[in-house]
Parts: sequence; structure tokens; C-alpha cells
Amino acid sequence: MLSARTVFQEILDNDDSFQLFCSIAASGESQGGWENGRIAALVPESMRYLAPKITRHGADEDKHGRLFNALLKKRELEPVPVPPETDYTMLLEQRGIGLAHDKLRRDEPLTEEDILVYLSHSRVTEQRAADQMDMLVKYFGDHPEAGRPIRMICDDEENHLAYCHEELLRLARAGHGRTILRVLRECAMAESRVYRDVSLAVMAHMGRILKWPKAKSAALAAGIHAMYAYERLGGRRRMVSLSMPERRDALGGPATSAAGVV
Repeated sequence: MLSARTVFQEILDNDDSFQLFCSIAASGESQGGWENGRIAALVPESMRYLAPKITRHGADEDKHGRLFNALLKKRELEPVPVPPETDYTMLLEQRGIGLAHDKLRRDEPLTEEDILVYLSHSRVTEQRAADQMDMLVKYFGDHPEAGRPIRMICDDEENHLAYCHEELLRLARAGHGRTILRVLRECAMAESRVYRDVSLAVMAHMGRILKWPKAKSAALAAGIHAMYAYERLGGRRRMVSLSMPERRDALGGPATSAAGVV
């Protein structure tokens, strides 16, 4: 029976597909770590109170990259180059979503609107990450090899999402509500398209590695297109709504260590 669980089980069981999956994940997390580190360094004076939380956000993502690389090392595998069509963070930047890397490379303070863009972009992408990790924990939280790293990353993603909700609501109350709503909608529309395209590309690569029959690949592609259609018709609301999280001040402390997890 074709299901998310059986598909991911195949990917985990095969060294070549596992190698590509972890390489893509590690690359994206490491990129996120760099972006957050630069944003923390360039926060405008009026928002310096956010710098420690942005730093923690980046440290968590760096840790996730190390966890995925450690999973590869445990199988005596090396990271492989990430195919450009599967590079989620790069494709989002190319579509103008989030803060451009050339801006982050300059040693010029960001503006308050830049921080609104960063938090809104993070709110959308962290929702996607939290949903994905919830699914992986549901199916593989007890996996002897990947279970503990998956659970740790899932908990961090919930913290990141809570942080985005709380800070955006704080800024909305300070008078930035219209800008936040506009940027959230723009980010969600673009992210949905990028996620569809990346998902199709990743599944195409996995299909070639695992030698899936055409019917199976077609069914998976149809499911990805159906999810995109659902989001276009209204399912995106979960990506743009804001509510006060149960976890308050979720990034208020130091990042947890990955030591001993893998």
C-alpha cells in the first residue's frame, strides 16, 4: 500500500536515497543557520532585544545540520551535492522570499521592515518544517537510528514556530499588523509553489534511485499536486494565521546540545 510511511521507510532503508535525503536536509538547515546568524548581527537598534532569540534560532538550525550529517557518518556515508531543483532555501530566495543573501552579506544594519519580513518568512517555513517533523515523529519517532534526532529536531521546530507567532503578534500590536499580514500572504503563496516543485524534484530523484515503477511515481506526483491545489483553495490559512502559542518565550534560553543524540 502506498503511504507516506512506506515511502519514507524505503528512503531510510536504502543507503543511496538516505544519503541524498540527509544531504538535502543538512544543507537547508546549515543555510538557515547562516541566515539567522547574519540577521542577528544586523538587527536594527530598535529591535536588538530580538538578537539573542534570532541567534538561538540559527544555533538550532546549525545543530540540525550536524545531526543529519551525523546520521550519514553513522552509516559511513558522505554528504552528496544537493541538486539545485531540490534546494528549497535557494529557490525561495530566487523568488524574492525572505531576506536576500547579498543584503545579509553586507555589514549594514537591517531595517524594522526587514525584521518583519524575516519573522513572517520564518512563520511560514517553520510551519512547513513543523508539519514535516510531526509526520516523521509519528512514523519514525522510535526508529533505532533516526528516532532521537528526529524527536529533537521536531521539538526545536515547535519552539521556532511558537517564537514566530509570539513575536509577530507583539509587533502587530505595535502597529505593524497590515505589513505582517501582507508579507505572510506573499510568503505563503510563493512557498506553496516552491514546496510543490521541490517535492516533485525530490520524489523524482528518489524514484530513480529506488527504481520505482512509473505508476508509483505518477501516483506520488498526483498526491503532491493535490496537496498544492488544496493549499491554493484555502489550506494555506494554517500558514498565515497567528495565535498566541502555548510555549511562551520558546527561544528565551540557550540552544540544546546535539551531543549524545547520534
